Amino acid sequence: MSEVRRQLTIRLFAVEQHLRDLNAWSDSAPSPEALASDQPFAIDTLEFVEWLQFIFLPRMQDLVQSGAPLPATCGIAPMAEEYFRGRSIVSEQSNEANTEQLIAALTAIDRLLSG
Repeated sequence: MSEVRRQLTIRLFAVEQHLRDLNAWSDSAPSPEALASDQPFAIDTLEFVEWLQFIFLPRMQDLVQSGAPLPATCGIAPMAEEYFRGRSIVSEQSNEANTEQLIAALTAIDRLLSG
């Protein structure tokens, strides 16, 4: 496994952990119709954290494990920053730290994939 793929695996696991720490991890998947959205980040059918859990993480894990080509660019961290801006989830100090860690993990993924 290449170093980029190894680092990506670590960051993907970190994203999952931060979502769990924020209580933003769901045990039930959205409907197949919601997952089939063709809009960026499935903005019309999913919350951003749902998109991370049910679309982004599985797709990236599949690419890493299969050895398939990785995206040449990635820009998820700005979307996360926008999603969490002003949300009540960041009102508690511990959640604010977890949100910052989630965004940092996404920023690291953006940098890994964007070169």
